[in-house]
Amino acid sequence: MAHDAGTGIPELTAGDEVRRRDFINIAAVGAASVGGLAVLIPLISQMSPSADVLAESSTEIDISQIKPGQAIKGVFRKQPVFLRNLTPKEIAEANAVSVASLRDPQTLAERTKPGKENWLITMGVCTHLGCVPLGAGEGEVKGEFGGYFCPCHGSSYDTAARIRKGPAPKNLEVPEYTFTSDTVVKIG
Repeated sequence: MAHDAGTGIPELTAGDEVRRRDFINIAAVGAASVGGLAVLIPLISQMSPSADVLAESSTEIDISQIKPGQAIKGVFRKQPVFLRNLTPKEIAEANAVSVASLRDPQTLAERTKPGKENWLITMGVCTHLGCVPLGAGEGEVKGEFGGYFCPCHGSSYDTAARIRKGPAPKNLEVPEYTFTSDTVVKIG
């Protein structure tokens, strides 16, 4: 930077002007970035699920009162879920089915947890058009394969909740679940 001999005030050279322009550009970009963040942070945070939605993201169900051969209905994410305690006979029947003959081939072992093969947990929503199949409640029709029967269009599922007859394209869905103890299962 050169100085004016008469006044002692610094004179601007071409290099000094570029440095000031760079500073102004950096300051403007920085201010725009802060302003952009000030708008984006509330926008993004309002899209996060609320506490009541997060509370429904999982559910715990006590299975201690479900006897072998019995099934109950629960609720998970506002949809029915079936919890079935399979008998040794039902397990043997499910394992005797040729997987190659199934429309949606899955073994019972693929649909249950190791060491807990008697517990079959599935969503209670038919994979055809979303009706709720029968078979989990006391005295309900279980269909010709002893599992679940959809009254809307006649889909029949076996004791492993695999589609065996009717228009449903897939087996009843198995949700994510873990056993938190011998008597409690956490779904979701």
